[in-house]
Amino acid sequence: MKRLTQNLNFRSILIIDAILVAVAYLLSYLLRFDFQIPEEFLIFFKMTMIFIVLFKLLIFYLFRLYNVVWQYTGMIDLRNAVKANLTASLFIIIISLISSSFVKYPLGIFIIDGFISTIFIGGARVIIRLIFLSVNKKGYLADTKIIGSPKKKTVIIGAGEAGEKIIREVRDNPRFNYDVVGFLDDDPSKLGLNIHGFPVIGGIEKIGDIAESYKLEEAIIAIPSASGKVMRLIVESCKQYGLNFLTIPSIEDIISGKVAISRLRNVTYEDILGRDPVILETKLIESYLKNKRILITGAGGSIGSELCRQASCFSPSCLVLCDNTENNLFHIDLDLRQEFPSLCINSVLSDIRNLSQMERIFEEYKPEVVFHAAAYKHVPMMELNPWEAVHNNISGTINILTVSQKSRVEKFVLVSTDKAVRPCNIMGATKRVAELLTQSYALNSSSTQFITVRFGNVVGSKGSVIPIFKQQIERGGPVTVTHPEITRYFMTISEAAQLILQAGAMGKGNEIFILDMGTPIKIVDMARDLIRLSGLEPEGDIEIKFTGLRPGEKLYEELITEGEGIVKTSHEKIMVLNGQSVKFDLLSHHVRELIGYANNYDAENIKKKIKEIIPEYNKFTYGEKNLQ
Repeated sequence: MKRLTQNLNFRSILIIDAILVAVAYLLSYLLRFDFQIPEEFLIFFKMTMIFIVLFKLLIFYLFRLYNVVWQYTGMIDLRNAVKANLTASLFIIIISLISSSFVKYPLGIFIIDGFISTIFIGGARVIIRLIFLSVNKKGYLADTKIIGSPKKKTVIIGAGEAGEKIIREVRDNPRFNYDVVGFLDDDPSKLGLNIHGFPVIGGIEKIGDIAESYKLEEAIIAIPSASGKVMRLIVESCKQYGLNFLTIPSIEDIISGKVAISRLRNVTYEDILGRDPVILETKLIESYLKNKRILITGAGGSIGSELCRQASCFSPSCLVLCDNTENNLFHIDLDLRQEFPSLCINSVLSDIRNLSQMERIFEEYKPEVVFHAAAYKHVPMMELNPWEAVHNNISGTINILTVSQKSRVEKFVLVSTDKAVRPCNIMGATKRVAELLTQSYALNSSSTQFITVRFGNVVGSKGSVIPIFKQQIERGGPVTVTHPEITRYFMTISEAAQLILQAGAMGKGNEIFILDMGTPIKIVDMARDLIRLSGLEPEGDIEIKFTGLRPGEKLYEELITEGEGIVKTSHEKIMVLNGQSVKFDLLSHHVRELIGYANNYDAENIKKKIKEIIPEYNKFTYGEKNLQ
């Protein structure tokens, strides 16, 4: 293969094209004059042939017909060959029309020449591609004889664009260890049709019959837009008939053309969760992020790092990453520099609880947009260490709010949680105080728009239950669930980050946006799905053990609390709450007392004071005082 590639260099292809153009030009004369060329035209043919050949080769060069890797010649290269030939013929015809010496010359010769030349030049590229495929296949077969690696009988589920890309790569690269028998697709109009020579042999419901008939070993799920219900049915069918199953990346990768065999992956819980793709108002987001200096706190966390990636797509002038965990900050910095090499990135290892550090960062980098994602999120840990929740989630937020207002930041977006709604744990309560603080700053600011975005659990985040379940499954169980009826809202990390950016674009200040979380999911059902995705059976292979609710844990999470009126926005997945705000002076007084108790590690008074600030904090029964 290497020798063949070296032999097909620029000079070789140029000589081949020159010969084909000359033959095409001669054939056009022969066909025009029924293979009996008059003497006067034969003389003219000899006079003009060299100019025609050189002119066409120049046009081919300008159309970049020689700037290709020949073993990967495709439709784009054929289209360029057609364009080059038509352009050359058109120029020749125009020249003949304006040249007095060509007046009586039959233009049909140039038209015939254009068609023949196009067929010859395009056909030559097809033949080159076929030769490479043949050589590649022979080389692969020779290798497999030595290695003895049999191909897996495989079916591709989904005869759409993604399936076509997969089968094309399997066909063109026989080193991939797949013996594809065909496609399965529920579109009846595709039944019996072929894609690159591979038939659509049935609907998805026929997977059992196909598996037995063809002795299938593997299925590639090529339906990026499949709902969670459909993915779950396919996965269960594959498991029932003993098939390994892989899927393609996200729908964004389909659009960007990144579908490839090398990118096939195992089906994850995000796939069977089945959240619809987010449709962003990109112009609106771009209007407040493009060419702006953006600071993201908690940049190394799950949400923070995804916010960094999503915000980078909108061409900010600079991205400032702030995190107090060295390893997390290092990895997101490395990822962004590889993915966005031209982006200005400044990574700052710092703690939001240190006001002087925050003042220095804001003074040096002068951010115009701030996303505050830094927070302690683990409910049981915060119940054991309530003073740390106060210091990080409240004091840290006050620091960021203060320096944002002082620096006249254009937009400040607080990333909040559904656990702030009628909180029954310290983590949720401190995030609710952070929401109230953000609203109070909004009432006292004319230059900065202070906005809050509230949503539920994120699949795959570091605080998610899913990594815990996976570890328990890998150890052989049991998988521990606190209660058989406990439910939570879930969305993907990418969806959450995109909607945070969208809400930030829509906000004018003092709003709490909530994201459409869909239908709450039972945690025990999630555990069963993850066990099945691991190729095991719940209760049979892996035990599910109920351990009881932990301190501060709810059976059901909520997205709004009493007194908050929900209003739709222009985006179908974002709503806004019209709740009452707390007066800044009154809230500040109580928060200072709360921080004082935290400085003294006084858990009892921390909880009492939180109850005064947030009457709906219902875990304890201390005296209520409504601050609204």
